[in-house]
Amino acid sequence: MIYTLTLNPSVDYIIELSEVNLGELNRTEQTSKFAGGKGINVSKVLQRMGVESKALGFIGGFTGDYIKNQLMQEAIHTDFVQVEEDTRINVKVKSADETELNAAGPTISAEKLAELKEKISKLNSEDLLVLAGSIPSTLPANTYEELVKICSENKVSFVVDAEGELLQKVLPYNPFLIKPNHHELGDLFDTTITSAEDVIPYGKKLLELGAQNVIVSLAGDGAVFINQHETIISTVPKGEVKSSVGAGDSMVAGFLAKYKETQDLKEAFRYSIASGSATAFSIGLCTKEKVESLLPQVVLK
Repeated sequence: MIYTLTLNPSVDYIIELSEVNLGELNRTEQTSKFAGGKGINVSKVLQRMGVESKALGFIGGFTGDYIKNQLMQEAIHTDFVQVEEDTRINVKVKSADETELNAAGPTISAEKLAELKEKISKLNSEDLLVLAGSIPSTLPANTYEELVKICSENKVSFVVDAEGELLQKVLPYNPFLIKPNHHELGDLFDTTITSAEDVIPYGKKLLELGAQNVIVSLAGDGAVFINQHETIISTVPKGEVKSSVGAGDSMVAGFLAKYKETQDLKEAFRYSIASGSATAFSIGLCTKEKVESLLPQVVLK
């Protein structure tokens, strides 16, 4: 079973209007809301590709109930830890400019963190855990390290989609897959990366530090896959970018879905690229049909 972990999920509330007048009454033209969070996005895309997963994390209050119910409606299994305070609401205002108002999220007690660790300690070598996104401010900064240590001890494969120090500190535990973009990779090594060729030496350093498989995305300039056996550079499909939200999560889900089906890392990489692009070219997350329509444009070398 694939498990996804979102430590600080949200109800994302989207407000659309032609113009925002500060200090005045504004009337929205359209609103929408959905369960948000990087791990939750991975579960949603996996479900659309016919792959079961179970969503883990912390939820609370009426907003937590909304997230749980929405995922149930999409036939996604959940096993959240219930906390006392409400799950946060993130407001995204779409007008001439896009403005985001992100809440801090509920307080997570040491007891609730221990409850999550207990759930993760029950996973086994047949399972895989996706850790995605940031750590809430009320949790210890080394929370990811503590969780992947449990995975390592129980021979549970894990994927980490995080940046900076969060990513760096889990590398010694040998993540199955990491997926920094070129900006995040550059920040890790205090350099600027502008091309696929620039990626390769630094991607290999990530392998030396412990990663098993590395995907580095360069937005419209392609992507690179690196492991101990091969380095592959990929083109990306052409299309109109409508929203980049969830594109990276879709890459992770696409990779895992195709790898689960074929056990072929190269084919999983192709599917990952098509999945990220399909979400970028859509309003909302990709569909399996959209992904497969883009696959012929993904050329590997």
